[in-house]
Amino acid sequence: MEQRYITYEDLKQAAVESGRSYDMAMLDKAYALAEKAHNGQKRRSGEPYICHPLHVARILIDLGLDTESLCGALLHDVVEDTSVTLAEIESQFGADVARLVDGVTKLTKIQFSSVEEQQAENLRKMLLAMSQDVRVMLIKLCDRLHNMRTGDAWPEQKRRDKALETMEVYAPIAHRLGISNVKEELEDLSLHYLDPVGYDEIKRLLSGSGGEEFVKNVAGVIKERLAENGMPNATMKSRVKSVYGIYRKMFIRGNSFEEIYDVYAVRIILDTVAECYNALGVIHDMFHPLPNRFKDYISTPKPNMYQSLHTTVIGHEGIPFEVQIRTWEMDQMAEYGVAAHWKYKAGIQGSDKLEERLAWVRQLLESQRESDDASSILQDIKSDLLPEEVFAFTPRGDVINLPAGATAIDFAYAIHSAVGNRMVGAKVNNRIVPIDHKVNTGEIIEIITGPADKGPSRDWLKIVRTSEAKNKIRNWFKKERREENIATGRDALEKEMRRNLITVPADKWDDFMAEIARRQRVNSVEELYAAIGYGGIQLSRLMGKIKDEYQKLRAAEPPKMMLEDIPIKKTRGSDGVVVEGIDNCLIKFAKCCSPLPGDEIIGFITRGFGVSIHKRDCSNVQASLTDPSNEGRWVRAYWEDNVQENFKATLEIFATDRDGLLGDIAVALGELRVPIYALNARQADNGRASMSVTLGITNTEHLNNVLAKLRKIRDVLAVTRV
Repeated sequence: MEQRYITYEDLKQAAVESGRSYDMAMLDKAYALAEKAHNGQKRRSGEPYICHPLHVARILIDLGLDTESLCGALLHDVVEDTSVTLAEIESQFGADVARLVDGVTKLTKIQFSSVEEQQAENLRKMLLAMSQDVRVMLIKLCDRLHNMRTGDAWPEQKRRDKALETMEVYAPIAHRLGISNVKEELEDLSLHYLDPVGYDEIKRLLSGSGGEEFVKNVAGVIKERLAENGMPNATMKSRVKSVYGIYRKMFIRGNSFEEIYDVYAVRIILDTVAECYNALGVIHDMFHPLPNRFKDYISTPKPNMYQSLHTTVIGHEGIPFEVQIRTWEMDQMAEYGVAAHWKYKAGIQGSDKLEERLAWVRQLLESQRESDDASSILQDIKSDLLPEEVFAFTPRGDVINLPAGATAIDFAYAIHSAVGNRMVGAKVNNRIVPIDHKVNTGEIIEIITGPADKGPSRDWLKIVRTSEAKNKIRNWFKKERREENIATGRDALEKEMRRNLITVPADKWDDFMAEIARRQRVNSVEELYAAIGYGGIQLSRLMGKIKDEYQKLRAAEPPKMMLEDIPIKKTRGSDGVVVEGIDNCLIKFAKCCSPLPGDEIIGFITRGFGVSIHKRDCSNVQASLTDPSNEGRWVRAYWEDNVQENFKATLEIFATDRDGLLGDIAVALGELRVPIYALNARQADNGRASMSVTLGITNTEHLNNVLAKLRKIRDVLAVTRV
């Protein structure tokens, strides 16, 4: 498996032949430092160590990477294996090269052998997340590729461990990044060490089939026919399916070698999409297509943005083969994936629709910047990967996957509910941190636990990010703090009902609450209180049903006591209100309902404070009218004609919180020339804001105009009169 040792001169020649403008002076300096640092070091195979970074850099040239990437490849082992420091690299080559070397060094330190599939997936994601620059991962993949090419020098067990690690972690990453040639070679090299018998059997079948000669001949015939049909610029490539690809179908799916129809493939590369579909017609005219073997990945690309037309046909020799038809740009994407964005557009100025071509990469890269300058494409795809997830270790080395922003408490509950319930503190990388510490990728987190009956805090519900942690905290309170939950829930419910002016008579309270509990499908009123207490039932959702039941209760009440209709001379009162039967009496407006001209009103004779004026539909009025002891104290009242005075009215404004909201409300009220007597604003949950404002209003028509104006303000959700 070992390759010929290459020299630095070979590397420079490959760089020149690539047609890219590399900074040769910078490469010379990087090679000189690497060669000096690794001087005297040998690989297991006995060759000088410097040959390994040279090979890695050579593979990167094939992928079309830039000068900084090649310098990073040449220097990727010096910090870990020699006396050269990261600070020295940064001072000589700049921050970018230093970050690449540091990133590869960190990835190299993460070692594991056989892992379960779920753990492998977490490790793959974690490796990507730790690569803050995509080039770090590309250098690491090329590093692993050359190590696998020279793996014969390893002891047998290390060969198998490295091969398994490559198969489970690194090959899938190469596939996710769309670098198919690297992915296939990593798989084939791993299979060579993991199942040498199966590998040799497939190699024997391939060598005995004469397939390579067959596909070359077929490609020549197809090229001639395409030229006859107006496509003389078609480029033909032929390939034999990778050993591991055949192995999967033969030994995992149970197919025989003859049942695999895509062992041989001819690739046609054309200039336009229209030519691709024309070529498909030519192929189906030349050969017999197999049914259900046509795939159009041009109109429906794969998740990694692979595009091509695939069809399987039977050749004149009776051998099935696959034909892949694609444009040049699609071919570069298929071969080099992420690296194609350096390679394919090199030197071309103007927009290259980076946003469209990197739509799948956006799932990995946190913040791409649009660029019309092709020379700055590198800057466009440098960012943190997988921003929505973080990956941290337990002290035992298990990987815990959490959403970004998750805290140490979420981490504890992700391990086990018992760990979370007993948590009293946390250590990150052996340092004590607050329990609301936000987890970062790569951290080793140790949860400090207390006694078994310790239990979580209710405040944790406001800190944790994951629904799993919230549910486990609520379940603990549900089981362990029943009496406390009942008291907390009852107090919260009664407070919310008072805020909504819901007054249920004491003799009807039990039946009223029993009906609410039944509608919530809980067994008793106590269970309803407990559920409110531990957070299982949200009061905001429950209040709608309580209001419905309250309306039914009011509708079922006996008719309101009617005041005796006695003709009394209408006399003038004060403050624009006339009270029948009382002349020039002291008038005050009830604060519970703040009546306005236009509201139907009623008066209540107080003891020593004159007549209190209420809205006729005020909840306090409804309760008092049914009380026989108050029968003679309610009197008729109505507004004087043409009342011109200002009356105070309080409004509740609910809105989505944003900068400038309060200013917009103040401007709107100023335009209406409404006097403001009081204003109280507060931040609510879920990004909402609540405001209470007391205004001077002349009548209900004036009030309706104010309400309409406020409701038109952006982000205002509701405006109600208190």
